Amino acid sequence: VEFVESGGGLVQAGESLRLSCVVSGIIMEIQTLAWFCRGVGEERDMVANITADGRTYYIDSAKGRFTASRDNAKKTIYLQMNSLKPENTGLYFCEAYPWPSNDWGQGTEVTVTA
Repeated sequence: VEFVESGGGLVQAGESLRLSCVVSGIIMEIQTLAWFCRGVGEERDMVANITADGRTYYIDSAKGRFTASRDNAKKTIYLQMNSLKPENTGLYFCEAYPWPSNDWGQGTEVTVTA
């Protein structure tokens, strides 16, 4: 299993980023996938997940600002992040959910300045 995240960057508060994660070794048509964030000095926490048929779940702080989507044919999931806040700064990963493969990728770094 492999996850390759991209799309992070340095932005100012209020701006947007779109993260992508290319997945291999997983049957996309049946697997829920999730986005996780590891903030500075924090644990890696789930931010959003998306089922194989596109149903989504978000943590409270992401609701209304983040949108998860997926393209099973491209074996890719996305996280559109709008109205970014400094507290969204961290390293973002994608993984299988709720049972991660533990083949974590390198992540993509998001830095939001005030």
